[in-house]
Amino acid sequence: MPIETTEQACIRRITWHLIPFLGLLYIIAYLDRINVSFAALHMNQDLNLGAAAYGTGAGIFFLGYVLFEIPSNLLLRRIGPRIWIARIMITWGLISMAMALVRDEWTFYALRFLLGVAEAGFFPGIILYLTFWFPQQQRARIVALFATATALAGLIGSPISGALLGMHGIWGWSGWHWLFILEGLPAVILGVVVLAVLPDHPAQARWLPPPERDWLTEQLKREEQTLAQQPFARHRLGEALGSARVWLLGLIYFCMVIGMYGLTMWLPQMLRALTDADDLGIGLLNAIPFLAATAGMVLIGWLSDRHAERRWHLTGAFLLGALGCVLAALSPKLPLALAALSLATIGIWGVMGPFWALSTSFLSGVAAAAGIALINSIGNLGGFFGPSLMGWLKQWTHGYSAGLIAVATILLAGAILTASLGRLAAQAR
Repeated sequence: MPIETTEQACIRRITWHLIPFLGLLYIIAYLDRINVSFAALHMNQDLNLGAAAYGTGAGIFFLGYVLFEIPSNLLLRRIGPRIWIARIMITWGLISMAMALVRDEWTFYALRFLLGVAEAGFFPGIILYLTFWFPQQQRARIVALFATATALAGLIGSPISGALLGMHGIWGWSGWHWLFILEGLPAVILGVVVLAVLPDHPAQARWLPPPERDWLTEQLKREEQTLAQQPFARHRLGEALGSARVWLLGLIYFCMVIGMYGLTMWLPQMLRALTDADDLGIGLLNAIPFLAATAGMVLIGWLSDRHAERRWHLTGAFLLGALGCVLAALSPKLPLALAALSLATIGIWGVMGPFWALSTSFLSGVAAAAGIALINSIGNLGGFFGPSLMGWLKQWTHGYSAGLIAVATILLAGAILTASLGRLAAQAR
């Protein structure tokens, strides 16, 4: 058996100590973000919410999220990841549980908006946190591993959400009331756990042996010094906010997020239109595209790191997502539609690893905190437009095909924008 180098041992140890735990946190975050898609199977009828109203409420989460994204990430850098991530989790868990109090269209809008405010900064905060621990060469694979939590949330959460809807009538509550309460509670509990176990920096990690800690500190310092000498690098707040590259990357991420949430927030209802399965059956079917996404995003992230290439992996993932959406729009039967939707999720989720490896390759210091948050903020506006667009087109056409074609067109635009990155991608290799 080959002897493991200090670098290999360090990366393996950090990966096993951090990624499963951070992934669990993000599974809970993403589940609380998208469980409204399952609640809608009964909540919409109970509250008399139309397709457009539901799409707007599902998406309004992202308006609150975007407004507080940059301040949250700057506070995380100042206060420290452990305290700030715990604060985010506890507040969003409480508000997610409060979604059981929704009584009409306006309370639905208000609580979804507040949920976005509470969760603001979580994902970009974790992306920033990973730059404290992993050298550039490993980031596409590591971000892909972490971001599989979004797909795993759909894979694991879909049957759980379907089963929780079956609690209808217990204590006089509807199944969707139980769904919000029982899926929001773990965030509060895990927020307390974060305070106890999450180290802010490698220097606080008692489980990291001194030789590995020294290697990591030196490696990250060397990368920062090399980055400081590059003309395209950004280090200060104003440089990040005024960088054309940051805004272009945000626009590319916007296209991906439209696809991600345009599908996620409507997938159970799309499946309900194709089958007469019960809630649990819908949950199990809903998990299939997320299973495909989990495998696809890990593979694409691994290939991107292996070939030290970002742009064409991103472009290919966008094109795969667009093709899947077009095929889903043209598939009137459940098996073909599921296969097409699985292809779409592989492409859409496959963007995550190489995208964030590219985006963090020219930012450091305060600029990293602000730049990552700005990219995520611009991108997550797509979380409002994606579900809303699907809702408006569903109400107008009484079907999902028009919405899927619209999403495919936006993903194609993302591929074109990514292909135009050119020089930036070459510099980030």
